[in-house]
Amino acid sequence: MSDQSVSSVSTTPFEGQRPGTSGLRKKVTVFQQAGYLENFVQAIFDGLDGFAGHTLVVGGDGRFYNREAVQIILKMAAANGFGRVLVGRGGLMSTPAVSCVIRKHQAFGGLILSASHNPGGPDGDFGVKYNAGNGGPAPENLTEAFYARACEIDAYKILECADADIDTLGTSSIGGMTVEVVDPVADYAELMQTLFDFDAIRKMFAGGFRIAFDAMHAIAGPYATEILERRLGAAPGSVMNGTPLPDFGGGHPDPNLVHAHDLVDIMNGADAPDFGAASDGDADRNMILGRNFFVTPSDSLAVMAANAGHVMGYAGGIAGVARSMPTSQAADRVAAGLGVECFETPTGWKFFGNLLDAGRITLCGEESFGTGSDHVREKDGLWTVLFWLNILASRKQSVADIVREHWGEFGRNYYSRHDYEAIDTAAAEGLMDHLRQSTPDLKGRTFGSYEIDWCDDFAYTDPTDGGVTTGQGIRISFTDGSRIVYRLSGTGTEGATLRVYLERFEPDPARHDLATQETLAEMIGIARDLAEIETRTGRGAPTVIT
Repeated sequence: MSDQSVSSVSTTPFEGQRPGTSGLRKKVTVFQQAGYLENFVQAIFDGLDGFAGHTLVVGGDGRFYNREAVQIILKMAAANGFGRVLVGRGGLMSTPAVSCVIRKHQAFGGLILSASHNPGGPDGDFGVKYNAGNGGPAPENLTEAFYARACEIDAYKILECADADIDTLGTSSIGGMTVEVVDPVADYAELMQTLFDFDAIRKMFAGGFRIAFDAMHAIAGPYATEILERRLGAAPGSVMNGTPLPDFGGGHPDPNLVHAHDLVDIMNGADAPDFGAASDGDADRNMILGRNFFVTPSDSLAVMAANAGHVMGYAGGIAGVARSMPTSQAADRVAAGLGVECFETPTGWKFFGNLLDAGRITLCGEESFGTGSDHVREKDGLWTVLFWLNILASRKQSVADIVREHWGEFGRNYYSRHDYEAIDTAAAEGLMDHLRQSTPDLKGRTFGSYEIDWCDDFAYTDPTDGGVTTGQGIRISFTDGSRIVYRLSGTGTEGATLRVYLERFEPDPARHDLATQETLAEMIGIARDLAEIETRTGRGAPTVIT
């Protein structure tokens, strides 16, 4: 056998292990099984048409097994007929940067190696996701094709050759395919400079404005260091935990109040910086903080929409706003005030992608710490930070003052999410079935001070292509506009995660500074009782509250 021959290697089908909406996520040890990664990658290639000779983008968040997976994918891309692969130096590239590179270089698509905010390391998680030519996650017709092929596949194609050099910028070749190693930050940083007033932000930093950005030892580190410290002049050290590590430094790279506790302590300290932020494993999520002030992701989207006119790239106005169904209705009130469309979609960025491609929206967001716009087709953590910094540079007010003024104008949506992680899958599905069966009898019933107005199992008809998506979560709406939402999440790799979302609208400015959990306490009790959470799952309390 020559040193660059194509082999067709026998493999084993998935046998029903369905990828989720965000690609395939499993434990590292599962992906390390002989042929497992190859099986899924070949299923993706087999589910695509017309890529021969075209460009593929490959990059990952640097978690354990990233480099090995990149080499396998390069050899398989060559064996399957791609003409060129753009790969981030060291195999690294953030999820929003992959979307940026696909769009800028008009690539056929891209493969992202990440399990997002899930833990890394040899005993942690790994994932693979395909993004289409628009830069966004594969639509359902493709993910279904990938899954169907993975369940019947019996062989994969791979080039038998030495590993490519992925640490040196420049081009090389394997087989008849060009491998181009690119700076993973360059194209993304260039795009950010077209969207935000770097001069105004730089002037704000020069005037003493201080920031703490926690990259959580994940892929956001190099991007934040280059843009915030080198290009914008934030003080050296403003980026914390900025070196990507295969195990994320032993931490959990999820930017919330629990896992980013060091940043929270800093922002609640006596000498807190003016602004705090964090991003997750693959840099698509964000958390925004002011001094002693947490901005919920739902409020963040609403404030950004209301203040888009202060931001250079959005000063001409926005076409519309979209939010995922569990996200609070705060953005709806802003859209109504602006006279633009507002869409409620299932969870999953691909639903936003259709609306963005159609020009129906400019901004979009999920309650799970993700916001984005039409600049790429993924949520984007650092973009969100820069958006906020541009608002702060323009308005010259604190984070807390801006949010409180927003509540004064639009009202406050008290909001919280309670996660019950790694619960028994059968128990979780039984709980949801119980809710579906009981919802027809709930309308008009009173629980304490709350009366149920309506409830349903959320279904969505895409206004751009007519596609229908059902079974997206139970919504229980009360007569005062408050809501409880129940949904099972597909982002974990063990058991099921039950997410319970609680929302209460408060129009009275005199009641805008109450403690969130206390304000929602009665509704929390109702949510637990209606779903019989403790009885059905054995959990007396949530794993994480945000």
